[in-house]
Amino acid sequence: MFVDKVRITVIGGRGGDGAVAFHREKYVASGGPDGGDGGHGGSVILRVNDNMSTLLDFRYKRKYAAQAGTNGAGRNMSGKRGEPLIIEVPRGTVVRDAETNQIIVDMSTGEDFIIAKGGRGGWGNAHYATPTRQVPRFAKAGLKGQERDIIMELKLLADVGLVGFPNVGKSTLLSVTSNARPKIANYHFTTLFPNLGVIYVDEGVSFVMADIPGIIEGAAEGAGLGHDFLRHIDRCRLLVHVVDVSGSEARDPVEDFHAICEELANYSVDLSNRPMIVAANKVDIMDPDSDNLERLKAAAEEAGCEFYEISAATTQGTRNLMRIVAEKLRTLPPVTIYEPEYVEVIEAPADPSEFQIEHYGNTWLITGAWLERLVQNINFDDYESRNHFDMQLRKCGLFARLEEMGIHDGDTVDIYDFEFEYQR
Repeated sequence: MFVDKVRITVIGGRGGDGAVAFHREKYVASGGPDGGDGGHGGSVILRVNDNMSTLLDFRYKRKYAAQAGTNGAGRNMSGKRGEPLIIEVPRGTVVRDAETNQIIVDMSTGEDFIIAKGGRGGWGNAHYATPTRQVPRFAKAGLKGQERDIIMELKLLADVGLVGFPNVGKSTLLSVTSNARPKIANYHFTTLFPNLGVIYVDEGVSFVMADIPGIIEGAAEGAGLGHDFLRHIDRCRLLVHVVDVSGSEARDPVEDFHAICEELANYSVDLSNRPMIVAANKVDIMDPDSDNLERLKAAAEEAGCEFYEISAATTQGTRNLMRIVAEKLRTLPPVTIYEPEYVEVIEAPADPSEFQIEHYGNTWLITGAWLERLVQNINFDDYESRNHFDMQLRKCGLFARLEEMGIHDGDTVDIYDFEFEYQR
């Protein structure tokens, strides 16, 4: 099964918690705090695998999470860093942010890309020892890893794209000019997914050609299979438009030529301006009295396209066509690599005094960027850590504002799902 577009969730590993520990050793007085830091969480990394040709592996598994970092320990021992999660994708996969649809990265160069960063490990209590606070009994909790929804879209890396209506001979042309063996039969939509073939023209001269499943009228709006596979000719430097001039299916070749050109323009203006060669196929079975060849040649030349006569079934003219294609490719720019559009916003350090208070009966809901990060850093299972949290809330002026607004003892304060009863 060919799958070329999927949506998945990637989650960086959570950082390990810092440790609360004190050095205890015989004959060593006042050992002091020696709680180690938590390990950083593992990141989710995308990597190109040239042996993959589809995104089928992602159809059934939609959530990918890296390993969390381990907690710190005594004797200043830091926790182990979480193992990164390597996700292998086919070359040519374009990754977009699911919310904005902007391109994050084009996996065509072969370089690894960190798609979700792991969370930082929390500091152990050894970090908080000062001359005035010699016995800190609290440590920071590890931070959550980055979580994001992404859309992966495979766009084939091919130099040349074969386009045309179903059953015009695109697969046959690919099979006789390369080692590719696409399914060939005398009915429409024989090809259900793109096929790639490497064309060897001469020593040191070769290119990749893709057979795109049959495009029909309305493909740009979703008709037929063309809508699903038009994206695979986005990168092609040159298009070879295969047209059946034999009239074997009672179709007019000129109308077919204009219809496909219109679909390409409807899908992408840039694609409609791509260099194109018109290959008039099935000349071996064309009616000698037919004027299809002359009319199609005139239409192609009017559109500024080079015109060649071939018969893929008998290989007539196919070798010459491939030589012409190779010569054209020498003058064209390289395969398109999409530039990133997504810009990750790096927030400035939050102001502790900036927070919002919402009052619902006996519940007070508190929100604020600085408070959200503070809650993530606190280990609420530890008594000293909770005292540190209480001190930070007093220092930022939260309790003073709550009292000004009329909070009563016993009211519930909710700060990012951490709830406690207020007591003066």
